Amino acid sequence: MKKMMLGNEAAARGLYEAGCAVVSSYPGTPSTEITEYAAKYDEIYCEWAPNEKVATEVAFGASLAGARSACCMKHVGLNVAADPLFTLSYTGVNGGMVICVADDPGMHSSQNEQDSRHYAAAAKVPMLEPSDSVEAKEFIKIAFDLSERFDTPVLFRTCTRIAHCQCAVEMEERVEHPAKEYVKNPQKFIMAPANAIRRHPLVEKRTEALREYAETSPLNRCETVPSSKLGIITSGTCYEYVKEVFGDTVSVLKLGVVNPLPVKLIRDFAAKCERVVVIEELDPVIEEHCKVIGVEVEGKNLFPMVGEFSQALIAKALGLPDKEYVAAPENLPVRPPVMCAGCPHRGLFYVLAKNKYTVLGDIGCYTLGSAAPLGAIDSVLCMGASVSGIHGFNKALGEKSENKTVCVIGDSTFMHSGMTGLANVAYNGTNSTVIILDNSITGMTGHQQNPTTGYNIKGDPATKIDLEALCHALGINRVRVVDPYDIKATEAAVKEETAVPEPSVIISRRPCALLKYVRHRGPIKVDTDKCRTCRACMRIGCPAISIKDGKAAIDATLCTGCGVCSQLCAFGAIGGEN
Repeated sequence: MKKMMLGNEAAARGLYEAGCAVVSSYPGTPSTEITEYAAKYDEIYCEWAPNEKVATEVAFGASLAGARSACCMKHVGLNVAADPLFTLSYTGVNGGMVICVADDPGMHSSQNEQDSRHYAAAAKVPMLEPSDSVEAKEFIKIAFDLSERFDTPVLFRTCTRIAHCQCAVEMEERVEHPAKEYVKNPQKFIMAPANAIRRHPLVEKRTEALREYAETSPLNRCETVPSSKLGIITSGTCYEYVKEVFGDTVSVLKLGVVNPLPVKLIRDFAAKCERVVVIEELDPVIEEHCKVIGVEVEGKNLFPMVGEFSQALIAKALGLPDKEYVAAPENLPVRPPVMCAGCPHRGLFYVLAKNKYTVLGDIGCYTLGSAAPLGAIDSVLCMGASVSGIHGFNKALGEKSENKTVCVIGDSTFMHSGMTGLANVAYNGTNSTVIILDNSITGMTGHQQNPTTGYNIKGDPATKIDLEALCHALGINRVRVVDPYDIKATEAAVKEETAVPEPSVIISRRPCALLKYVRHRGPIKVDTDKCRTCRACMRIGCPAISIKDGKAAIDATLCTGCGVCSQLCAFGAIGGEN
């Protein structure tokens, strides 16, 4: 039976059919749905881990016990998981282990365009890259077989387009793989220097064996057109673009194993073509490999190093006649992301902007506090960096009686990598004020549970981390909770905590306005007779508020009745039910 599936859903189906027993992940667009779909199969134990490093180590533990396991993350999450990844290359596995990583060319929901193929090469582990949903399912299954055959974790790389495209996928039965026997083997699994130095030669030998596999693997295939003088080497989603542009008129070498890359296969393919072009998004990984092995190719001299490719981009770069391709109209109105109506972060950011605080931000919905009209955030680096960063910022400036610097971090991000930064603030002592924006969910990636919510991935009750107690345990004496809908109380808390000569934490607590269980007061209205068009209500950037016919207006279909705007109106024009 076939079913239309997103690439992420197909990957999850691959986990199921391959007999995967344990999946541990941290949500991150565009990878999140792999784990969400996997959690629908009762045969697979799934969980949200506090961060990607933990997820990778959980998957390793399951593999060590003999079970097939996986972990999923986005490309920047692989940075967090890099520590265990590099040593996992040395230890190898017991049960098969697959690490799913989703890159984000075009930065649809990311802070960089990092190319994860470099991690595969640096860690010396194999990487498979599908080009559609059908391959997403099949490559996952093959990845487990390769993991056990070559005693290695296997990286499975997708990108935004593959993760979120759909095509018909054949569903097959699950094949159970009984857990392999765990046998104590200190020389293999304890990476003390004396053992690790003996494992490294085995990694190099494995790499050569994997390269031999890549030469004849069915995942790497030549689609030869004898009459074609042009040969194209490509992989992943670029293969689909190439086929849409050229059809079956040019020779194509499609690479499904993108690390290690084959040598003889590429040389033999190139020898049959007068001109060889490498088409790959982001970095010239395949192109540079071709040049190292003596194959003359074109690549980044024709194609950009940044952004997503398209059929039109490829056609233009190769000098083909103009052709109509399905694409979004260029004159679509700009629709930048904004915090939702009723977002609990809005009141806090209004207070910080009004009082001209320097704000070190973090990764999450609250990054949108940087947008106009609030413009409340000064920097965003990576998960958890706001807490570590404010400590360094304040140390550099020296202690002051009135500190006009704060940092903001969400509840899920705090659990991910903010705790260690807060421990550093307490241990090394700065009068830094850390504001935890507790909206009771992992918001930006689509409402996944985390250790502070009290529920697990299936929605069942779970241990709920007490943020106040945790902050105290990390060495912070001053911890207070505010409701960000109460502007006056929030402003007072910020001013008081930034004035004290010791570290402090403010927990800005109010559930995400989009959570299904949150009951809203209902839309409020504007008394146009009282409205003076001062536009004070517009300063919070709420999408429910606009100016119509010279007066403030509230869209009743968007307004949640949070009342933040009514607290800004000096003339009592906003209030009451609409």
